[in-house]
Amino acid sequence: MADVRPFRAYRPVKGMEERIAALPYDVYNREEAAEVVKRNPQSFLGIDRAECWFDPQVDTYAPQVYEKARQLLWQEIADGWFVQEKEACYYVYQQIMEGRRQTGIVACASIDDYQNQVIKKHENTRSDKEADRIRHVDTCDMQTGPIFLAYRSEGTLRAAMETAMQKEPLYDFLSEDGIAHKVWIIERDWTGVVREAFARLGAIYIADGHHRCASAVKVGLKRREEHPGYTGEEEFNYFLAVLFPEDELQIMDYNRVVRDLNGLEEEDFLKEVEKRFEVEAAGSGPYRPERKGCFGMYLGDKWYKLTARNEILSEDVVDGLDVSVLQDHLLEPILGIRDPKTDKRIDFVGGIRGLSELERRVHTDMKAAFSMYPTSIQELFAVADAGRLMPPKSTWFEPKLRSGLFLHSLEGEQD
Repeated sequence: MADVRPFRAYRPVKGMEERIAALPYDVYNREEAAEVVKRNPQSFLGIDRAECWFDPQVDTYAPQVYEKARQLLWQEIADGWFVQEKEACYYVYQQIMEGRRQTGIVACASIDDYQNQVIKKHENTRSDKEADRIRHVDTCDMQTGPIFLAYRSEGTLRAAMETAMQKEPLYDFLSEDGIAHKVWIIERDWTGVVREAFARLGAIYIADGHHRCASAVKVGLKRREEHPGYTGEEEFNYFLAVLFPEDELQIMDYNRVVRDLNGLEEEDFLKEVEKRFEVEAAGSGPYRPERKGCFGMYLGDKWYKLTARNEILSEDVVDGLDVSVLQDHLLEPILGIRDPKTDKRIDFVGGIRGLSELERRVHTDMKAAFSMYPTSIQELFAVADAGRLMPPKSTWFEPKLRSGLFLHSLEGEQD
């Protein structure tokens, strides 16, 4: 059973939400983040990426960077930019992107559920990326970026969200990227009902934010060591999350571009590909795969449709993923790309950038591109349920959750 509870969020004072809300810290490199903060000093990115306030020669992970984040955060709270909710509650958070709605519940999830695999993952994490957010959260005493979780659709939780949305939203604004954001408070009468509904769920899944989740859990475990008499009810035993039903989510394609053909001429490369895939011309425009087992390939200013031959398909939950089929039967055996996590000859392009970005990359710094059919949320659930891991860069979720709209204090009440 899942332990998902309400909390006393710190949130922007009404009127500041549009200025404060920011895309996740890892969407930007240092230079891009600094430019965002320069344009809008109130952006929460200035806290999530506090190196923006230092000269470029100051190391991103220097101790003073984390101290700056803490100082800025608590100064903004003292200055009244944020208020803390008087009572623990759940929130509804809705995003609207190009007419499609994505609606979930903001809450705190249990680090024990992560440890016991009630909250399931589908990808590995890197210790260096974890270390940064561990220091950030631990120094700030605050979780500032929500973890993107998913669950199998459930009627009671749907009813709770629909009831809350009948009232005027707490926040309602349009961000610079054209995405609408709305927030409602779930009324107290529903609090127990919502918590019991989550408790009935057999599993919850990390959709996006594996590093943030692992870091939040490790901070909680560290606090337990520092508080040997802990009861399990302390706020550091929980982490900030937004939980979405599966039918609200859209996974976009996560495409591949490669730098060279591993010494092959185009003609010879195509002959090798034809041993494993049916290859046909895809017409003049970009080819977007229409079903599982099909791939687009842009090579020599031409688009091709690749269809995996039956003998290379698999019923295995991981080997049968399209990202695995392409990796195991083209990228590795033909192009020699054995480890896509470390090989510099491959790069990944999120579907939000469109297929024209694949053409642009081939015309600039790459030799070929591959468009993918998106991994489904059901495939993600199946891999996680099997205790397996997806290949890197298997899923691209849009829209991204905003940081700064909800903050979770590790020390609980501050007044």
